[in-house]
Amino acid sequence: MNKILIIIQREFLSRVQKKTFLLSTILLPVLIFGFYAMIIYFSVKSDDKLHIAVAGNSGQLKDYLKDDNNLKFSFLPTADVTALQKEVDAKTYTGYIVVPDGFKGNKGDSLVYSSKSSVGLMTQDKIEDKLNAALDKVRLQHLLAPGVSVQQVDSSKAGIALKVSKEGGKTGNTGFAYGLGFISGILIYMILFIYGAMVMRGVMEEKTSRIAEVMVSSVKPFQLMMGKILGIGAVGLVQFLIWGVLMMALQLLLPVIFPQLLDQAASQAGGMQAMGGNSKQIEMVRSIMNNLNEVNIGMILVLFIFYFMGGYLLYSSMFAAVGSAVNEDPQDAQQLMLPITMPIIFSFVIMTQAINKPDGGLALFGSLFPLSSPIVMMARLPYGVPGWQIALSLALLVLGFLGTTWLAARIYRTAILMYGKKPTWKEMWKWAMRREG
Repeated sequence: MNKILIIIQREFLSRVQKKTFLLSTILLPVLIFGFYAMIIYFSVKSDDKLHIAVAGNSGQLKDYLKDDNNLKFSFLPTADVTALQKEVDAKTYTGYIVVPDGFKGNKGDSLVYSSKSSVGLMTQDKIEDKLNAALDKVRLQHLLAPGVSVQQVDSSKAGIALKVSKEGGKTGNTGFAYGLGFISGILIYMILFIYGAMVMRGVMEEKTSRIAEVMVSSVKPFQLMMGKILGIGAVGLVQFLIWGVLMMALQLLLPVIFPQLLDQAASQAGGMQAMGGNSKQIEMVRSIMNNLNEVNIGMILVLFIFYFMGGYLLYSSMFAAVGSAVNEDPQDAQQLMLPITMPIIFSFVIMTQAINKPDGGLALFGSLFPLSSPIVMMARLPYGVPGWQIALSLALLVLGFLGTTWLAARIYRTAILMYGKKPTWKEMWKWAMRREG
């Protein structure tokens, strides 16, 4: 056991102390934050707001064509195109729209937005959607009985949120569970590939540099393999914890770097409350907060660590066996990796089905089968999973890890000292089944 701990310490420190580890661990969250900050910066710039003059027969639209953060409308009773063009040249307006007399907005009709500069497709669609929504309300007003307004019809509309309650469980939003489950499953999927391949490359490097020959003279091949797997796994866990802390810290810096976000949010909230609090944005925030309260985030985080370690240990032992069996040719490694990567890809396919039908037979199988449970079970957890299924899944995952480690260790003990011969899975199976002499 002491020898395994020494190898773990060596593997951990040799990677953590590298400049590449520090750069990748710190730079990745900073780069993500940088892209995020750029998106926010350009989205809150006031210079991008369009001021559009609506001239001519615009009285019918005045009550229904509303401003937002990117569009402002001014209504003019006359349509003097020459005067409007001068106003655009003087930058009083960004552009103008002339509504002809008798315009009804029927199918096939169109309006023209004139400006000195071109507009993007998304901006054009946004202006078009605003005009269509306003014209819909104008037409609706003509159809309503006298004394009934469009505002009264809008206020009478009610939207209900459908929650799903499993027998004996909490209610919850399926869309929220879908998103959380998909993110959790895809993270495990990426972890298995990234850190499993890291173990394989580490074993290949030691074999080609003949360091393994020196080390196996002092420790057993099994101890060497376990030390390498656990050491690299600890590196991955530390890296993920650092990423989490950095992302949370950088997220808290956003209001400091962009104080206009707070002002904008406050003004939007005030405007939304003034309109009766029926805004989709307010409802979205409330829904997210309610869903966070209804989902056991603490349990999901704890199980994420368990499935991260269990899935990593299971697959990394097989990656280590492949790394020990090949020499310097990466093409040989790619051929031998196929039987290992296929279950990971198959698990991802099951996960896409499980988040749509979390209690189906395929989802249950995938969350219990050790080769797929780390990905599939993480996708099912936000929906609520019976305790016995979680316990059975973890127990089978531990047994699967012990079985693959035993099998990989028997391949490793022979393959780590084999040079110059291109191995096959049939030959590796013989190494695993060979009795110790």
